[in-house]
Amino acid sequence: MQKEEIAIKTEFITMDKLLKFSGIADTGGQAFLMVEDGIIKLNGKLVTEKRKKVFPGDVVNIDDQIELTIISE
Repeated sequence: MQKEEIAIKTEFITMDKLLKFSGIADTGGQAFLMVEDGIIKLNGKLVTEKRKKVFPGDVVNIDDQIELTIISE
């Protein structure tokens, strides 16, 4: 499994923006489709909200292949 740390400067980032910012999704539309397809988990729970807020300390798992840990910059 590929693991990465993503640093954010804000209090939180929305899931669609995180997927784009991290390079996982090329567009917001692609990010939305990934959520709809049920391949995104936040702290072990399936994400159904496309604009779910993600905070430092959260762990995002994409299709059980990529793990993103969110940290404060």
